Amino acid sequence: MLKLSNPNTLPTPPSNYSHIVEISEGSRMAFISGQVGVRTDGSCSSDFSEQVEQTLHNLLEALTAVDMEITDLVRLNAYITSEGDVTKFRDIRDRWSLGHAAASTLVVVAALAAPAWQVEIEAVAAK
Repeated sequence: MLKLSNPNTLPTPPSNYSHIVEISEGSRMAFISGQVGVRTDGSCSSDFSEQVEQTLHNLLEALTAVDMEITDLVRLNAYITSEGDVTKFRDIRDRWSLGHAAASTLVVVAALAAPAWQVEIEAVAAK
């Protein structure tokens, strides 16, 4: 079981995430490598929003592969390549997360490992 908290001694998060996620003793953990907006056929949209949707789909598929779901997410680390896409990213992620507020970090970077990639998300989950 995860305990999500935002103590009143810290500022209110500007979007759907928690400052602290505690994992109960005896939980099974999964560390998911960075997922990107590449489809199983190897193609990748040039549209940022479509890449975010595909990246989150890939993340959900990784969770499913280890018998976990969105509500088991402890932490998301996201990397995007354009500061102008921060709001779009948060809106899509917040809708996708179904109200589950995992701990989260969003970083704007100059580039990712392939020139076409605009978003990458790595995660930790526990159940």
